[in-house]
Amino acid sequence: MEDLKEIIAKNLTQLRTHAQLTQIQLAEKLNYSDKAVSKWERGEAIPDLRVLIQLAKLYNISVDDIISPSAEKIVKPKMNVKKKRVLITLLSFGLVWFIATVLFMIFYFIPQTDAYAYLSYVCAPFACGIVLMVFSVKWGNWITNILACSLIIWAAAVIFHIFVIAFADFGKMYFLYIVAGVFEILIILWFTLRKFYKRKNKEEM
Repeated sequence: MEDLKEIIAKNLTQLRTHAQLTQIQLAEKLNYSDKAVSKWERGEAIPDLRVLIQLAKLYNISVDDIISPSAEKIVKPKMNVKKKRVLITLLSFGLVWFIATVLFMIFYFIPQTDAYAYLSYVCAPFACGIVLMVFSVKWGNWITNILACSLIIWAAAVIFHIFVIAFADFGKMYFLYIVAGVFEILIILWFTLRKFYKRKNKEEM
C-alpha cells in the first residue's frame, strides 16, 4: 500500500506540473481543498476512485496511467477546454443579440410597434443571463453561478422598470433596485456557504 501511495503521489505531482496547474487550481476543478491535493501528492492519502476518474478525465489519460509505476506520464495534447467553452458561450450571446436585432427590425417596420422596437434589446441581457446560467450549471463554478444569477436579477429589474415607463405612468421605481440588491446579497451568501459546506464535507471524507 505504501508503494502504491508513493507511485500515485509521484504521478499526480508530475501530471499537475505538466498541465501547468497549481494545487489550488486543481482543487478548484475537483471541488476539493488544496490541502487534500497536497496530501495526495505527499503520499499521505490516496484519492478515492471517483476522484481518480475525475483526474484521468481532466488529464485525458486512463486511471491505470495514474496508478501505474511508469517512469513518466505525459498529458495528451487536448484542446483548451476552457477557451472552447468561453467561445461557445460568446457565440450563444451573439445568437441572442442577433435574434434581438431581427425582432427589432420586424417591430421597427410595423407602424403600430415601431415606437417600442427598442424593447427587444432591453430584453436581450436577461436572455443572456439565462444562457449563462445554463452553461454555468454545466461547466462553471460558484463564481460563474453568482454572475449568472446577478445578471438575471438586474436585467429583470431594468426590464420591469423600462416597461413600466413605456406603458404606464408610475414613479418611485427605485424600490426595484433595492429588492434586486437584497436578492444579490442572498445569492452571494447562498453560493458562498454552499461552496464552504461542500468543501468541508469533502475534507471530512
